[in-house]
Amino acid sequence: MTRILLSSVAAAAMFASASGAQAQTEIQWWHAMGGNLGETVNEIAAGFNKTQTEYKVVPVYKGSYPETLTAAIAAFRAKQGPHIVQVFEVGTANMMAAKGAVYPIYQLMADAKEPFDPKAFIGPVYGYYSTTDGKLLSMPFNSSTPVLSWNKELLSKAGLDPNKGPTTWPELGEMAKKAVAAGAKCGFTPQWQTWTLIENYGAWHNLPYATKQNGFGGTDIELKFNDEPRIKLIQMMAGWTKDKTLVYGGRENKSDPLFNGGDCAFRIGSSGSSAGAEKALGADKVGVGMMPYSPDVIAKPQNSIIGGATLWVLQGRPKEEYKGVAKFMTFLASAPVQAKWHQETGYVPITTAAAELTEKEGFYKKFPGRDIAVKELTLNPPTDNSKGLRIGNFVQIRDIVDEELESVWSGKKDAKTALDEAVKRGNELLRKFEAANK
Repeated sequence: MTRILLSSVAAAAMFASASGAQAQTEIQWWHAMGGNLGETVNEIAAGFNKTQTEYKVVPVYKGSYPETLTAAIAAFRAKQGPHIVQVFEVGTANMMAAKGAVYPIYQLMADAKEPFDPKAFIGPVYGYYSTTDGKLLSMPFNSSTPVLSWNKELLSKAGLDPNKGPTTWPELGEMAKKAVAAGAKCGFTPQWQTWTLIENYGAWHNLPYATKQNGFGGTDIELKFNDEPRIKLIQMMAGWTKDKTLVYGGRENKSDPLFNGGDCAFRIGSSGSSAGAEKALGADKVGVGMMPYSPDVIAKPQNSIIGGATLWVLQGRPKEEYKGVAKFMTFLASAPVQAKWHQETGYVPITTAAAELTEKEGFYKKFPGRDIAVKELTLNPPTDNSKGLRIGNFVQIRDIVDEELESVWSGKKDAKTALDEAVKRGNELLRKFEAANK
């Protein structure tokens, strides 16, 4: 009798599961996370799908950040857009300007009656993707900030303390030169150079990138990053290129092989690259510290700003499907999911609860330095110069800055000429954005 009853229950459960599967509503999530990151994205979606039977999140890899954004725009115009699209942080102003295309997160959660607490998020992460009055427009996901990493073995060979990195840019230069003299193929390489050496240098030193609170105050802005401190920094680095103290490995994260392959003693780059470096070199062979600062510019660093990407919800789908999107956003922001994402990738946890859970689990003791990113972001309350950047046509402006920095590394221009030209060309793009979004 018991066996018959159990069999009946099992059959009923299977039938219910099958019926639920047939009735499931698919939620399309387009993203730009390849490789190991893509695998973790798939695991997150699968984890949500197991929690209920009404909705099924389907993650779809669409290529690089620009490729994903371009594909989503084209699909939206054809009325075939995804529910959710991952957009890197430099696309924020353009997404905000796409009136009628975006379903703001704060509105989505309210309409779906899904619990939502803005205070649960880490301040600088929340602020970057919010309106000036604090309403969240998109859901933070893979947020990162620059950290300094070093190869402990190369420092030891140079007679340096492998467990102690430099705190200032002059110290970094000296240590990098010693590493090269001791046989390293490269002293220092920057990753995402416009983000690390220009944008975050400004926030770290409380210097403006642009007028009107770095664009948060409007679209009628002027770029300001051709200031004396940044000109001095880039000119100093131009000198480093002559003896391999600095080796330029390419735009975005194309310098990763130089560091992960053991050639470079130091790298400044995304905290989201930490797991990859530890996997390549060994977790015990990678040191992580805060970004260096220039003591002649500021006595102590201010705070860093985020990079990475966020999840935007697009309009155009049946109303009832957005309830599933809202439930997925709640799941995504939960402490266990964010802690897992943070620990497996190096991206910062978007909530205080996720950071506390990670510490409670002993992760930071096992992987020293992986908490540096959160410490940098929360080092001091953000100022108008360090809460983030809201720049129109930012993708194209970054391309311009990349071009001008490359002209410095190749010896074709000095730092002042290059940064002055970058600001001039960038301002021309800002005027076009302003005219198109009045």
